[in-house]
Amino acid sequence: MRKSTDQIIRDAFLELLEEKDINRITVRDIVERCGVNRNTFYYHYQDIPSLIETLTKDRADEVIRRYHSVDSLETALYAAADFAEADRRVIMHVYRSASRDILEMHLWRICRYVVDSFLEKLFQGHRISEEDRDIISRFYQGECFGLVMEWLNSNGKDDIRGKIHRFCELRAGVLEAMVDRAEIR
Repeated sequence: MRKSTDQIIRDAFLELLEEKDINRITVRDIVERCGVNRNTFYYHYQDIPSLIETLTKDRADEVIRRYHSVDSLETALYAAADFAEADRRVIMHVYRSASRDILEMHLWRICRYVVDSFLEKLFQGHRISEEDRDIISRFYQGECFGLVMEWLNSNGKDDIRGKIHRFCELRAGVLEAMVDRAEIR
């Protein structure tokens, strides 16, 4: 199967990331690597940050598709970790670049999706105010986001999956107690 020009550009950029820092990659480097002209690059992307945005968004969409059903908080946290771990070198380059906000935006989107997906199931059969649902959801979205950001801050050296597992062991029953206290009686 023949690759699209768009995919060829993406692949060239990812190859270049294996060789040098994201801030040192130019459009010229990309087009020379993949054998297209500058106009072709600009037909597909406004600039390198828009290429980064597309790659990051696609990766986030892939994680969300894979975790269409989330049965536990631990699974939700693993989904966010998957986003950071899958293309670890690329993610670390983006994390250390001026495009970090793009990474954070899509990580937050994943955290919101997986936590809300899990909580929707957990809240079934419980009468909980929208305000309390929102408070619980935002708290756990922040926990999810914070765990991954801390892992990125450590340059991905920590065992994020081990920490997630241990965190979930330590907080076992806390969420259920929150739901019980929030229940409208």
